[in-house]
Amino acid sequence: MLHDILLILLGLVVGIIIGFLIARIVMKKYLQKNPPINEKMIEVMMSSMGRKPSQKQVNQVMKQMTKYM
Repeated sequence: MLHDILLILLGLVVGIIIGFLIARIVMKKYLQKNPPINEKMIEVMMSSMGRKPSQKQVNQVMKQMTKYM
């Protein structure tokens, strides 16, 4: 009886860990294919704040964004 309960709990824990790792891999691949922000969005955002961004500034912001992904 106790042996069965421990096996069920062990199976649940292993399943949760494996599910988490698979979901993490899938989300990383999805975000690499479809980034949540691109250079055009950064240009529009900076322009709406009242400044005309140079390409160098846009590249710096993109580099910072990809660094934390």
